[in-house]
Amino acid sequence: MRWTIIVAAAGKLEGMTTTELPVPRWAERVAQVIPLILLPQCVWRLPFAFGFDMGTGTGSIGSLWISVPYVFTLSLLTEALALLSFGLVRGWGEVAPAWVPLVGGRRLHPAVALVPAVAGGLGATLLFGPFTLGALGLGFSFDQFDSGAWELLFRVCVLPVGLWGPLVLVLAAHYGIRRRRTAARVPGPAAGTAAR
Repeated sequence: MRWTIIVAAAGKLEGMTTTELPVPRWAERVAQVIPLILLPQCVWRLPFAFGFDMGTGTGSIGSLWISVPYVFTLSLLTEALALLSFGLVRGWGEVAPAWVPLVGGRRLHPAVALVPAVAGGLGATLLFGPFTLGALGLGFSFDQFDSGAWELLFRVCVLPVGLWGPLVLVLAAHYGIRRRRTAARVPGPAAGTAAR
């Protein structure tokens, strides 16, 4: 009985990970790297929740009742958004998982994933690009740090976040091309439409 449940769960998971056309290894690796490049910034941000300014001299960002939930929620939300990039290389980006109300098990139109991915990729590039350029010493400048060690730690933690947007845009472009090839393989008017 227990093995039957495990096999059934594995079958459902397999359906969520497989795509109609194979995903190249480089795209899979890019999707895996995205949450990892954001992790240093999320970890670097956590001490601010407890009033530790990480050598910036900015002081506390407010009461612990406000700063702790704010900083932890921001870090968790950042990682959750980064994990959504897996939808561009997994089956759940092509067919809605069965547990999703109303659309579960139906084929998704490519725009359902492409529009948020492109908007998010462009938004992340515009939002975090200046931080990366500033960490490289170009354009945007940061306040003085207490020491060179704090500044170096800041630059190491913040520099990778500028890759988030461009990497999502690369995955979105590949997703669009792959879905177009899939639609070309399916004959008739059903290609690209939601069908059970």
